[in-house]
Amino acid sequence: MKRIPLSILLLALVAAAVAQVKKTAIRNYSKVTIVSTAANSELRLSQAGGSSFAAYPQPVETDLCVFVDPSAKFQTFLGIGGALTDASAETFYKLPEATRKEFLSAYYNKKNGIGYSLARTNIGSCDFSTDSYTYVSDEDRNLRSFSVAHDEKYKIPFIKEAITAAGGKLRLFASPWTPPAFMKDNNDLLHGGRLKKDFSQPWADYYVKFIKTFESKGIPVWGISVQNEPMAKQRWESCIYTAEDERDFIKNFLGPTLVKQKLGDKKLIAWDHNRDLLYQRASVLLGDPQAAKYIWGIGFHWYETWTGSPMLFKNLALVSETFKDKNLIFTEGCKEGFDLDSVQNWSLGERYGYSMINDFNNGTVAWTDWNVLLDEHGGPNHVGNFCFAPIHADTRTGKLIYTNAYYYIGQFSKFIKEGARRVAASSNRDMLQTTAFENPDGSLVTIVMNSTDMKLNYYLWINGRAAKAESLPHSINTLITQ
Repeated sequence: MKRIPLSILLLALVAAAVAQVKKTAIRNYSKVTIVSTAANSELRLSQAGGSSFAAYPQPVETDLCVFVDPSAKFQTFLGIGGALTDASAETFYKLPEATRKEFLSAYYNKKNGIGYSLARTNIGSCDFSTDSYTYVSDEDRNLRSFSVAHDEKYKIPFIKEAITAAGGKLRLFASPWTPPAFMKDNNDLLHGGRLKKDFSQPWADYYVKFIKTFESKGIPVWGISVQNEPMAKQRWESCIYTAEDERDFIKNFLGPTLVKQKLGDKKLIAWDHNRDLLYQRASVLLGDPQAAKYIWGIGFHWYETWTGSPMLFKNLALVSETFKDKNLIFTEGCKEGFDLDSVQNWSLGERYGYSMINDFNNGTVAWTDWNVLLDEHGGPNHVGNFCFAPIHADTRTGKLIYTNAYYYIGQFSKFIKEGARRVAASSNRDMLQTTAFENPDGSLVTIVMNSTDMKLNYYLWINGRAAKAESLPHSINTLITQ
């Protein structure tokens, strides 16, 4: 009998072992629970029935299908949340105690609310503050006068209440809108301007002062971004950084200062502006190893002339594919131009759903909305830049107004758990948009959004088996598969 070479035998054994692993890794899911939010109905994060899987090896072309492949895994999910601004804090404390408790539960309770686990706040004033302020007095380049007394009235207690409501853990990152006026070449907190070169070190020290002061008051700081919207000259607090400016500030001042002050574990988020220039900024920052070593990830907003263009999401994918060791985080988005009569407009939620599905499908690990709460005017705001939030407070009645954006966000944040892995998900028709995650406990969470005027029946297809589901007009479904 001819002997089989040992090398070939070993290869055959390895191949058999790999095949066995793949075979045992295929899981036959049995049931689906469906949670839905739908227009012209009472469905708001509501149980909307369930379904069971049956063998269905080959769908036909006439079937509408959502295909999920749990064996194809991508980025690890971190969390979803919103910004705890001065405006949100001041509005919160205008409400009766019972309404404040309702608000905290609605956002941060994992069972009865939508389970926010991420938060952002402003370093110094922003447009959603009732006044302009910094933490130091004029010309104090040594920062001896540094104080967050301004924040102790509303913002600090508000953040602490949110942390408590979230079970004691809430990842908070902080963003500056501007350095103090004396550090800028226009000597103004507003209207853009640029950081004076000889104030680079004092400004880096300012971040350290902020982090250490907030943490001394019981507020852990998970990360910081370098500058909110560094390419926007705004009529409110703003400061301009070119890509080269930001790169050099990070590698020569901010990064080394954080490390020297034993804060190198804080997540440093660069860019923090729109998707349209995202790859150009990332290529300059992350193309420099001395800057890149300090950067945890690239933050982005959605305010680039909103068209929903797929091209803008491709910019995310390009960054994710090119810089595989870095993260993408959505750091801000809202509907601008507040109108109380439009607070229940269904397009608000659909904009969130569209953005979140596409952002996650293109590599995003975390998603942060703008203000968690605003008043019945879309403020307060010291420059009249009134906007929508997922929840508004009617301070005249002490009641909360839930927009459908709150429920659309909740279709993601309530069911996708920290540590989940995005898995392959696709639809065979553009009438349904989808993304999917596998939670650490092995459950699959598939989001399916229908922004058409039609009721659509479809199959959720996984590993040769399918479950029937229904998508109402202008709805979003979360399918939890066990």
